[in-house]
Amino acid sequence: STFSLVAIAIERYSAICNPLQSRVWQTRSHACRVIASTWLFSALLMLPYAVYSTTRAMPTRGARPPVSQCTHDWPSEHVRQAWYVLLLLILFFIPGVVMIVAYGLISRELYRGIRFELDIKGEAAAQRNGGGEPVPACDEGDGCYLQLSRPGGALELRALGAAGAQQDRARINSSEAKLVAKRRVIRMLVVIVAMFFLCWLPIFTANTWRAFAPRAAQRALSGTPISFIHLLSYTSACANPLIYCFMNRRFRKAFLATCAGCRRACP
Repeated sequence: STFSLVAIAIERYSAICNPLQSRVWQTRSHACRVIASTWLFSALLMLPYAVYSTTRAMPTRGARPPVSQCTHDWPSEHVRQAWYVLLLLILFFIPGVVMIVAYGLISRELYRGIRFELDIKGEAAAQRNGGGEPVPACDEGDGCYLQLSRPGGALELRALGAAGAQQDRARINSSEAKLVAKRRVIRMLVVIVAMFFLCWLPIFTANTWRAFAPRAAQRALSGTPISFIHLLSYTSACANPLIYCFMNRRFRKAFLATCAGCRRACP
């Protein structure tokens, strides 16, 4: 999950901040390689759990059959502490910094685009209100269009003026749509980063605390607190698709197209 979020952040940065270069290498085969790499690196990173996990009998009174618990049998205390610090760096701190930097640069680029669109909109409004190029001082019906030598010229100029007005309106509507889309993307990026830290900071903090002060952490976190912290970390995997679905129209369309394809393949 974390590696996928980092890969999405890096590729979004390339697509938005370096669009011409990113078109060369952001292909479907590249996406497949990135997905395969995230799964491979995740499996390799979790190998120590498979190596050092074991079952151990719990000291309980009169329990039949005896109760066993799955636990980690690390070679030493220093190895256990180093492992949880490594996870804190690789799965939380470094990904968090990468996402903040990438989405910060993306937001800055989009904000510049918003300012550019607002400047264009302001110039267009100024021209419509008489602040731009000077226009002939003639009102409707004053005969300006009738000074043409060709018959029918008035109709042609009126049609040309109407077409220009329609183009202006289309340009304004397009500018408004771009502004709304850029603001929506910035909001989505902020929500994704906030959800990442909200969901993962407690569990990594708790694991590191338990590695260096197991007795104090056990007294403070046992029961409901540690259960809620684990539930919060699992929520991240559920929340990200919902964030993309509700805040990204293209994701919704692609998701519905995928479901429709699956339904046709499996009637």
